Amino acid sequence: MLSFGLVDWKAMITRKNMGRASPILMVLFTFGFAFGTYNLVTMVIRNRSVRNWVSDDSNGGVFFDPVVEMPENVKKLKNSKTPYHVALTATDAPYSKWQCRIMYYWYKKKKDLPGSEMGGFTRILHSGNPDELMDEIPTMVVDPLPAGLDRGYIVLNRPWAFVQWLEKAKIDEEYILMAEPDHIFVRPLPNLSHGGMPAGYPFFYIKPEQNEKIIRKFYPEENGPVTNVDPIGNSPVIIRKDLLEKIAPTWMNVSLKMKDDPETDKTFGWVLEMYAYAVASALHGVQHILRNDFMLQPPWDLEVGERFIIHYTYGCDYNLKGELTYGKIGEWRFDKRSYLRGPPPRNLSLPPPGVPESVATLVKMVNEATANIPNWETQ
Repeated sequence: MLSFGLVDWKAMITRKNMGRASPILMVLFTFGFAFGTYNLVTMVIRNRSVRNWVSDDSNGGVFFDPVVEMPENVKKLKNSKTPYHVALTATDAPYSKWQCRIMYYWYKKKKDLPGSEMGGFTRILHSGNPDELMDEIPTMVVDPLPAGLDRGYIVLNRPWAFVQWLEKAKIDEEYILMAEPDHIFVRPLPNLSHGGMPAGYPFFYIKPEQNEKIIRKFYPEENGPVTNVDPIGNSPVIIRKDLLEKIAPTWMNVSLKMKDDPETDKTFGWVLEMYAYAVASALHGVQHILRNDFMLQPPWDLEVGERFIIHYTYGCDYNLKGELTYGKIGEWRFDKRSYLRGPPPRNLSLPPPGVPESVATLVKMVNEATANIPNWETQ
């Protein structure tokens, strides 16, 4: 059985023990992951006859997944609303702030429309200190990891932020949507999960089966086939709160353990924390309904169609003929990384004719948000 040294989470919630940790405590914290004897999970008996349901992608995107039959109990229609709480992890960097403001604007626009099951909203700010957006966006401040523990990979703060938030916050909803600053709600989002089956988005670049040798370091054979590890990250995921409370500490420990392993760190790179969530979920016997309609990612997904979230993680570069020049700065471009030190200006130029609907929609939605958010270019 795989073992990790688990942290005493409640003791580490306070700033005294965490936010300003002493060198001795930091050493003990770090070595705890290597020498602990507590078993991360007990063996999970899993005799499921049905794998995850992957929804049909009919919108002409570049990446496709097979359609797998949805379990009968999932097909049953819900008779009442099951609201979820939107939880957004963020830093206090200007780059994160402007994205959060756009994301929150569209949350408010879609929250009360027909078909929505959005509940409350929390920006989980893992800087350790309040910022100037506290009055604009509902926010809870939590502590970052001890200095140096993330080794420049700031995303490692995300699972630790969720652990603290779940410990400290009063969350009225039974379900939680884990979201990111570069998400825009393009349609009202219902609760896509079903009971103990969370809903997630299948990423084409998360490939547990192709990385089985590495996955087995953290998900031993006695836990089941590597196909139990879903091709997802933690976001977007809609999950029952009690399940996330179990998964989050494991996700935290697996993330740090993966970062400590040079082969894993080199292979997984910037998606390491995503793999850690997928492995942690599998260790707890949790698999996800995979929904291609959960999200689209311009410029690869060409149409919005019936999808719910635009994820603008990739740069969009085109020449004036409307031809994609990915990897080369285009004559027209929109790339969030162009605005690391401050927000994009209002009224960005629209893409030239021939550019896919998904890209044009993204820019139009950014422009609407920035036109209506007060003091946009001052923060």
